[in-house]
Formats: sequence, C-alpha cells, structure tokens
Amino acid sequence: MAFGITREELNRWKEAVSRGEIAYLTHYWLDPRFPGSTTVTKVGCADLHRLSAWCEAYGLPARYIHNRPPFPHFDLMGPKQVEVLRQEQLWEQLERFRLIAP
Repeated sequence: MAFGITREELNRWKEAVSRGEIAYLTHYWLDPRFPGSTTVTKVGCADLHRLSAWCEAYGLPARYIHNRPPFPHFDLMGPKQVEVLRQEQLWEQLERFRLIAP
C-alpha cells in the first residue's frame, strides 16, 4: 500500500517516465514481505536500456526491474535507497520521508 504522495506528484512521475527520463518517486509503503521497510523509491524510465544502465551504474541487478508498461521501474529500499537519493541529491525526498535528519 502506497501513501504520502499526491496525485499531482504521481502524475509528474508518470509523465517523466513516459518521456524516457529517469524519475524518482519516494512514498510511504507497507508490505509484510519487507518488515522494517516503511518507504520505497520507485526509479522509473520507459526506456528499458536507459533504466538498465542506471541499475548498472549503481551496482543494482537490472533483472529486478519491474517491466510493467507503460511505467517500468526499479524499487529501492533500505540503505541503498538512502545512498542513491543522496548521490542524486534528492534532499527533499530524503527529509520528507525521514530517511535523514532535516
């Protein structure tokens, strides 16, 4: 279950993904398969080659891309999520979802 984002934020992410951009969308999330994880960042891009290259650049296995047209994405959780958001300087998402201290 996803929560903590607006319809407008979701639509902006979908538009960027559809344009073939690498787009990041962090939201609160609860899934019993991942106890202790309360957020996920969906890194999306309609260009699967570009998304695979992004995975490779961060040392992530591209085989875990959720190839769900029209919004293919990779789910980031845990320490790697924080690491990538820091490297991408997505401070608003890190602070808003309490992944780092404000």
